Amino acid sequence: MQNPKDPASVPADPGFKLPGADSAPADKPPKDANGTVTTPAPIEVAPLAGAPMTDTSSRDLAIGGAVFLVLLIVYFFVRNAYVHHLVVKRVAPSTAGSAGWLMFVGLSFVSAAAVLAIINASKFLTFGITVPLVLVGLVALGAALFVGRR
Repeated sequence: MQNPKDPASVPADPGFKLPGADSAPADKPPKDANGTVTTPAPIEVAPLAGAPMTDTSSRDLAIGGAVFLVLLIVYFFVRNAYVHHLVVKRVAPSTAGSAGWLMFVGLSFVSAAAVLAIINASKFLTFGITVPLVLVGLVALGAALFVGRR
């Protein structure tokens, strides 16, 4: 049996200790039995598939929104020019107006997909976001060309 008064019979590790009670100071790294300094290896966490590597800053979103707004203004003037072109080609004004708005919507959706992809490709360039935007944009552009025919 162990004799508690004999230091050779008492185990070196007394078992459970409260943190900070008798541990090494926080500024010194822990040492193993040989006296060499041991540092824990950093834990690297792999990102989930499809998860964004970085979050989009509000500055990037503001710049992207401003670029998209400028594109919408440009597309409005392009729409007016397209409607005028169709009216000159002797297309009914109401049909030309419909074709112009379809072209505006198509260009807007395609450029929205492009601006989102440029802002943060890992977050916005996904199947669920990009495909519907591009699909609606291409359908609207096709409809604009179809409606704009005589």
